[in-house]
Amino acid sequence: MTQPRNPAAQTAFGPIVLSALEHHERPDRRLVDDDLAASFLPTRMRMLVGLSRVDALRRAAVAASDRSGPGLWASIACRKRYIDERLSDPVNEFDTVVVLGAGLDTRAYRIARHSDLPVFEVDLPVNIDRKAAVVQRALGSAPASVHLVPVDFERDELMPALEAHGYRAAGRTFFIWEGVTQYLAPEAVSATLGQLSSAAPGSRLIFTYIRQDFIDGTQRYGAEAVYRRFRQRSQLWKSGLVPEQVGEVLADHDWRLVEQAGPSYFRDTYIRPTGRALSASPIEWTVFAER
Repeated sequence: MTQPRNPAAQTAFGPIVLSALEHHERPDRRLVDDDLAASFLPTRMRMLVGLSRVDALRRAAVAASDRSGPGLWASIACRKRYIDERLSDPVNEFDTVVVLGAGLDTRAYRIARHSDLPVFEVDLPVNIDRKAAVVQRALGSAPASVHLVPVDFERDELMPALEAHGYRAAGRTFFIWEGVTQYLAPEAVSATLGQLSSAAPGSRLIFTYIRQDFIDGTQRYGAEAVYRRFRQRSQLWKSGLVPEQVGEVLADHDWRLVEQAGPSYFRDTYIRPTGRALSASPIEWTVFAER
């Protein structure tokens, strides 16, 4: 049976296209490094990404993105870099990775190249079906260490679904919830955090969010086109958080805020060393927390 089209599910393509284009930058100019990204795209998108090997065309694509959503290109690339660095930091010891809202993300398959660390990719059923087909085409077969888990965050219980696919709650888990919370109702965001409160001590959580004042429309931060697209026309973005209140929200669910990364952090840590004339958007922030 053909599954109904889900508008939020269609947003899985944008971040992976970005990663694929970034990989055509010189290593010293890349904001994120992902050599699998292009292979996970449909044929037509792979062909278009292939054209981005030409510097002028790639830079035109980045510039067009920045015109429609100022700073979002750099923000998405930098948040991916931030997650990869925290995930590979030897200080952060863990037994399992859970990617919530995995989309077409390649992280699980890059991990599987050099480790049998269990990785659980969670997403809407339509995205899980797509991911299984993409992995089969791109890699020939799925690594034994990667487990695909269909979950609708607004309807399903997360932890029972994970455990049904072999997840062991007693292990220290590194949860990644990237580019997802804004697509969920506030109640679903809170409910998911509530379920994550059962994670074992020593677990880690990285998630991203959109500022509440942007969701409310009281501050547009120069991103009028983004606001019209995601709030006025489609209302795909439903939730936001207030940066100053994130620590309290996490504490309510038994997590401790370690740090938040926003535009100035991304500028100083990742963008300036590349020499590229980019800025990160103030509307999206990345949170790192621990149990």
